[in-house]
Amino acid sequence: MSADEVGYDIDNGKAASPARRSPRLRHRIAWMYYVEEMTQSAIADRLGIGRITVGRMLSEARAAHEVRISLTRGLAELTEAEIGLQNRYDIGEAIVVPVSSARSDARPAIAAATGNYVSDMLRPNMKIGLGWGQTLLGSLTFLPERQVPGLSVVSLLGGITRARQANPAEFAAQFARFFLADCYLLAAPAIVDSAKTKETLIERCGLSDVFEFSKSLDAVVVSVGEIGPNSTSCLFGAVSAADNAALKSAGAVGDVLFKFFDINGKLVDHPLNERTMSIPIESVSSAPIRVLVAGGPTKVEAMRGAFKLLRPTVVITDEFTARALLKEGAGKAASGKSASGKSKAASA
Repeated sequence: MSADEVGYDIDNGKAASPARRSPRLRHRIAWMYYVEEMTQSAIADRLGIGRITVGRMLSEARAAHEVRISLTRGLAELTEAEIGLQNRYDIGEAIVVPVSSARSDARPAIAAATGNYVSDMLRPNMKIGLGWGQTLLGSLTFLPERQVPGLSVVSLLGGITRARQANPAEFAAQFARFFLADCYLLAAPAIVDSAKTKETLIERCGLSDVFEFSKSLDAVVVSVGEIGPNSTSCLFGAVSAADNAALKSAGAVGDVLFKFFDINGKLVDHPLNERTMSIPIESVSSAPIRVLVAGGPTKVEAMRGAFKLLRPTVVITDEFTARALLKEGAGKAASGKSASGKSKAASA
């Protein structure tokens, strides 16, 4: 088997993830080279791959007749949205999936992309932490069963008493079974009655080992929850209507692992943040690979806050959410320029 067949970057001397050898990456490289007129060296630096690999993939794109004045219109629009998100929000890699209309449920498409990406990302002896949500649960359908030696899976959140199918613990356990991996669970409710109870469970009920293990995660995959009566946390009874209203009054725009944050990515001052049985945000945000999965018109504001909270390295979303995120960012950038009286280019 050749180096290319196993996804090996000869010029960098290191193994590349299968996801890095995908047609989508080839399309991105073609876009950056022919449309944005970036040099091959600049593209290699931006994507974290070797310059020889960039040249080889450009040759493959030409041989496959993928390079013209532009790529196909639909592909070009998605590629532009991906690069726009990466540049606007300082994200290492954005994956934007097509959906039929703005009114369509984007979760199945995002779930498919998530399952494919995460499966390709896994490597032997990896420690991966998993969040919770309906989109992540849907990604299980797109995970091929195979053994990943030494893989460890950690549930980043305690369990819930309703909706067993979407229980965080059950999701992590199913994921682990697909890859014959060890699974570490937070054997406690997702939200307990007090900060004192949380402390006791961690210190005296054997959960401290899971919290300690989670300080050295290689990757995390999490979703973003919105604030409102239709949020997953409310629908599954984890957060009461009264607490939901109080969180909104405190400035919360969303949650990650039932940690509620504002538009600036700061945890809000609310007792729920002290009572949540989840791995600390500090541990989650320190993992080298941080995959954030979310989409839909009601989650745009929550995603913007989550970008600041977690600084994701990978974002998987749908095309309409991507456009909304870019439009929102453009509006704020324009406001900033008018307030300062000069553009970024002018000040440079």
